[in-house]
Amino acid sequence: MKNLQLAATLAEIADLLEILDENPFRIRAYRRAARSIELLPESIETIWREGRLGEVEGVGKGIAAGVEEWLTTGAIAFHQELQERVPRGLLEIVRVPGVGPKTARLLYEELGVRSLDELEAACRAGRVRTVKGLGAKTEENILRGIERVRRHSERTPLGVALPAARSIVAELERLPAVRRAAYAGSARRGRETVGDLDIIVGSDDAPAVIQAFVGLPGVAQVLAQGREKASVVLSQGLQVDLLVVRDHQFAAALHHFTGSKEHNIAMRELAKSLGLRISEHGIMDEKTQAWLPVATEDDVFRAVGLPYIPPELREDGSELAAAKSSHLPRLVEMQDIRGDLHVHSTWSDGRHTILEMAEAARARGYEYIAIADHSRSLGVAGGLSPEELVAQIEEIRQLNRRWDDFRILAGAEVDILPDGTLDYDDELLSRLDVVVASVHSAMNQDRETMTQRIIAAMRNPYVDIIGHPTGRVLGWRDPYEVDVERLIAAAAETGTALEINASPERLDLKDVHARMAKDAGVWLAVNTDAHRMEGLEQMHYGVTTARRGWLEKGHVLNCLPLEELLRNLKRHRRREA
Repeated sequence: MKNLQLAATLAEIADLLEILDENPFRIRAYRRAARSIELLPESIETIWREGRLGEVEGVGKGIAAGVEEWLTTGAIAFHQELQERVPRGLLEIVRVPGVGPKTARLLYEELGVRSLDELEAACRAGRVRTVKGLGAKTEENILRGIERVRRHSERTPLGVALPAARSIVAELERLPAVRRAAYAGSARRGRETVGDLDIIVGSDDAPAVIQAFVGLPGVAQVLAQGREKASVVLSQGLQVDLLVVRDHQFAAALHHFTGSKEHNIAMRELAKSLGLRISEHGIMDEKTQAWLPVATEDDVFRAVGLPYIPPELREDGSELAAAKSSHLPRLVEMQDIRGDLHVHSTWSDGRHTILEMAEAARARGYEYIAIADHSRSLGVAGGLSPEELVAQIEEIRQLNRRWDDFRILAGAEVDILPDGTLDYDDELLSRLDVVVASVHSAMNQDRETMTQRIIAAMRNPYVDIIGHPTGRVLGWRDPYEVDVERLIAAAAETGTALEINASPERLDLKDVHARMAKDAGVWLAVNTDAHRMEGLEQMHYGVTTARRGWLEKGHVLNCLPLEELLRNLKRHRRREA
C-alpha cells in the first residue's frame, strides 16, 4: 500500500510541476519514478531500509531524498510547497480526460477556472471555446470527460483496490490476536472496479484488532470505530470497512460479504428449501435451531449440496444452477499460463531490453514471450520502421541461441489504420511469429466504420490477435463505438484470437465479452502489454478477468505449450491464406 501511496504523491508532484510550466525533464523524471514504484514487486520501505533505492529505475539522488523523507515523515516538503502554489481544484481538473496539466493551467489563466464545477459552468456558458487553441469540439469533449469523472469517482479500479486490500490483510495477519483475515466484496470477486473494500477478520480479541486497524499506515480518516466494526478512508480516497468475528464464524462471514447480493439471495433460497437458514453468522438448522459447523467456505456450499463456487463466478445466481448440474467450469489459473504474447521493449516505448524482458519472463517459469513493439505509424511510441523490425527479428533470432527451454517469439503490435489496412505489408508480417493488431488512432469513428475496420484486420491471414479490442482505459477513456458481438462472430469465422489485456487500466476484453467469445469458440489471449519487467506481474489481473468470463485453460491461447501454440498459429495462417 505504501508503494501506491508514494507513487500517487510523486505523480501529483509531476502534475503540479506541469501546471506550473516547470522543467519538462524534471516532470518526466517524477512520472517515471512514480510508475516504477507503483509496479515494484516488493515494498519500497524494505528497499530503502536495505539501502537499495538506487536500484529502482528512475529514482535518482534528488527523488531518492524525497522518497526517504516521505518514508520517515509521511510527507515531502517539496510536494507541500507545490500544493501551496497551485489551487487544489486544478488537480481535480487534470483528471478530466483530454484536459491534462497544460490545459488546466490555460483554463485557469484565461478563465479563472479553479474547480470541476467552475469548469463545467464555463463549458455550458460557451466560454471554453473562446480560449485560443480549444474550440467548441474541445468544450464538448470536456463536458463528456467531466461526466465520466463523476461517474467513476465512486469506484476504484481493481488495480488500485486489490494491492491495498492485500496490504491491509498482510498487516492484520501479523497481529497475534488475528487467526484469519481476508478481503471480501467485489475485490475478491475480481470486478474491474470496486466501491468499498471489505475486510473480514477472525479473532477472539476484536478491540485489539480494531485499534490496530484504525492506526494502519495510509489511513487518512476514521469514519467509525466500534467494538467489532470500523470504517476508515485511505489517503487515496478508498473506504475500507472491517468486520471482526469469532473464528468459527469467519467462513460464513467471508462468504456473505464476498457476495454478490444476487448470489446471496439464491443461496438463502436454496438453504430455505432444505430447512436451513444461512447468513453472515453461520448456517442454522431451522428444525433443531442448532448451528452447523462451518470451518471453511467449502462447508458453506456443502451444507446446501453444492460444490465450491469460486468467488469470480458469484454474480447473478446462475452459477448455482451450473453447480447443481455439475457444469461449473474448471477455471483457468495462473499456473496454466505458459507465456505472454504481447510485451514491449526499448525498441519502441518499453523500458527494458528484449533480453531483460525475456529473462524476467523465464524467471516466472514461462516457456515463451512475444516481443510486440509498436509499428511505424505510432510515432509517439517510437514505432518501428520496416527496416528496424527486420533488424529486431534478427536480434531475437540471435538471442534465442541462449536457451533450450525458452523462446522469444518475434512479433509486432501493428496499428490497424483508419481504413482497416495494416501498418506493415503482408511480406513483412509473414516473417513474424505472432502479430497483434490494435487500434491506436481515429478512435472517434462511428460504430459501423470502427467495426468494419477491425473485422478487415481480422481477415488478414497474418493477424493472430486483436489487441485491447474496445480501446477502453478504466476511469479515463470509454470504449470506442464498436459492435463487439460482430467482432466475436468475425473472430470465430477467421480464427483470430481476441485479447484480454491484463493491464489493470484496461482489462479489455471485459468479462462479459470474454464469456461471449468463449461460447462462440473464439480463442482468448491473456496478455500483459507490459512495457517493463515489472509489468509482467500484472498477468493475474487478466487471469481474474478470464475467470470471471468462465474461461478454462482450453480457451486461452497462451496456455498452450510452445510447439502447440506455433502449430495453432501456422494452421490459422494456412487456412486463411
